Amino acid sequence: MTLAFLFPGQGSQAVGMGQELADAFGAAREVFQEVDDALGQKLFALMREGPEDQLTLTENAQPALMAVSVAVMRTLEREFGVSVDKAAFVAGHSLGEYSALAAAGAISLSDTARLLKRRGQAMQRAVPVGQGAMASLIGPKSDIALAEEAARAGSEAGVCVVANDNNQGNVVISGDKAAVDRAIEKAKELGARAIPLNVSAPFHCPLMRPAADEMSEALSAATIVAPRAPLVANVTARPTNDPEAIRSMLVEQVTGRVRWRESVAWMAENGVTRFAEAGAGKVLSGMAKRIAPDAEATPLNTPADLEAFAGSL
Repeated sequence: MTLAFLFPGQGSQAVGMGQELADAFGAAREVFQEVDDALGQKLFALMREGPEDQLTLTENAQPALMAVSVAVMRTLEREFGVSVDKAAFVAGHSLGEYSALAAAGAISLSDTARLLKRRGQAMQRAVPVGQGAMASLIGPKSDIALAEEAARAGSEAGVCVVANDNNQGNVVISGDKAAVDRAIEKAKELGARAIPLNVSAPFHCPLMRPAADEMSEALSAATIVAPRAPLVANVTARPTNDPEAIRSMLVEQVTGRVRWRESVAWMAENGVTRFAEAGAGKVLSGMAKRIAPDAEATPLNTPADLEAFAGSL
């Protein structure tokens, strides 16, 4: 068995996440306290109790999701003797890339929390609410070629690009609202279902340039060391453990495409037979099963999940 750890992105948050881990494991409680201290905010209370609309805010959801992912990994190591060193690769979806780097020791937990808080705020500020949009193109015909054709049609009305290539049948476009609306119509003509997403900003498109500039400044001051397992980066779908390359790609991914389908496919083609999703939800496990049907995909959310996973290694 060759293992890769995956780390979820925005959309996987839910009120109550992390509670079972905190109830069961001191290692998880320490992570949540450290994140609270780094941010000067009672984030774990918000994760436990809501309200949901506050947890869903980008500046809260991003560090909260990272905290759950790192709590899973720290608990695995301390309670079950399973470390990130057992993995051939780590990879995270958008903000999950920061979770992967924190879990692999490339960036400290406190720095990661502060970077994600700033990233969320910067992304929210980059485009006034209502000016941008995102849409998911789904269904059997929704592949990258269809999405790119729809985005080209949308580009006649403004910025419109493929933001997330998640898996065959699930591709997300992003840009100016008028352009995304036009792309939705084109996608429907081409045989896809197109669903506008309830997001606060058009992520992973050129409109995020102000946020990328802000993250460039923030990341230039951050300490980044080589991760304990190579990171398969969103923007290249290839592994790296070079700190300066990672710093550059974390800036690039703010405006760049999340090449998730290619990332998981590359790992499967290069020996990974088991994907373990560390953190909230099980979105990435489902995607992995569709991209690499011969591989195992296991969500790690609960104490029982962690115990079963550790016992299976």
